[in-house]
Formats: sequence, C-alpha cells, structure tokens
Amino acid sequence: MSYAAVIFDLDGTLVDSAGDIAEAVNRTLQAYALPPVPEATVRGWIGDGVRALLRTALDAAGSARLPEEVMPEFMRHYRDCLLRSPRLYPGVIETLTRLQARGTPMAICTNKPSALLPPLLEHLRIAGFFAHVVGGDSLPQRKPDAAPLLYLAQALQLAPGQCLMVGDSATDLGAADNAGMPIALVRYGYRRELDLEAAGAVAVVDDLRQLL
Repeated sequence: MSYAAVIFDLDGTLVDSAGDIAEAVNRTLQAYALPPVPEATVRGWIGDGVRALLRTALDAAGSARLPEEVMPEFMRHYRDCLLRSPRLYPGVIETLTRLQARGTPMAICTNKPSALLPPLLEHLRIAGFFAHVVGGDSLPQRKPDAAPLLYLAQALQLAPGQCLMVGDSATDLGAADNAGMPIALVRYGYRRELDLEAAGAVAVVDDLRQLL
C-alpha cells in the first residue's frame, strides 16, 4: 500500500511529552491545594484535549471546580512546562527525513492547543517537515471528529483515502474512521485501553521506521 500524504498525531506518536504535561497538571492541582497524581496516571488521560484532561484531573482529585475555572492556571503551567523535557521517539527524525526526501507531504493533527505547537516543533527541530499543522482549537471540532482530518486532506488537495493517518489512541482511530481515512497505529504511545490488534489499522508498528 502507498499513500500520497501522511498526517501524524503529535503527543504519543512523534513526541513523548507526558512528563511535561503531568508536571503542568500537578502544578495546577497544587495551586488549588489538591493532591498530585503520578505521571503514569496522566499518560492515560492524554489525547482528548486540555478541557477533557482537566475534567479528568479534577474528578480524580475530588474537586467540584469546573475546567473553565482552572484553565487559565493550567495554561500558564502548560506553557511553562512545554519545553521542560519533551523528546522525539526513536526513528522519528529518520522517518520524517526519508518521507520528505520522497516528496511525501506531511501534516500534524493534534488536540494540543495550537499556540503551543510552533515553539514545541521548533524546539524539537521538526517544524520544517510539515506543510500544515492543526491543533485542538484550530477548528470548532477536534479529534475524534472527522473535521480536522478532512480539513487537512482538503488543504493537501487529496481525498481522505489517499492520506495515511498515524496515531496512538482511540481518539486518533475514531477521527480516522469518521473521516474515512486509513490509519496506522504505534504501540509505544498513550493508547489507554485501545486494543491495537483489533482496531482495523492498516499497520501496527513498534517504530515509525517500519512505516517506510
């Protein structure tokens, strides 16, 4: 199988940022005198956007506060922790470099807030690989809605079926299924309870280089 373009998820697919997100969550909880949570727990909350992340964190802490009330505090810590220790997964640079050399257009579709994407991508030195980047607030809808992937396919001037989505979670799988776009899944990301082998992906890989 071959595809005319590749659309990547970010957190859990290209970048391991769970430690930084967990630190931002715990700094926020501390600001409201709430107990911290382990990084491993936060890993299971990543993928559905910051509001869902905060709602889950507040519920876990037994707080009745609304995500909207806590959001400004969280976003301050999220920005402060953004470049604390993110790392690319093994094989990411080689895969992106080889796809670029083949002339394959690439894009990012993430639920991370769009304002945080340029500094993170520049810090990791991968910004130049992507023709288009869509964040969780770039459109009225976010994954698992089909809209972000359909938007990117249109921007790439391709049909959804000509693009390959690469992700790590049920959120990515749902978006791809809703958009009619084939998906490859990685085993190393923040998959939560997704059964990778039963997901109907065109591939399930341990390393992005296997996509090549």
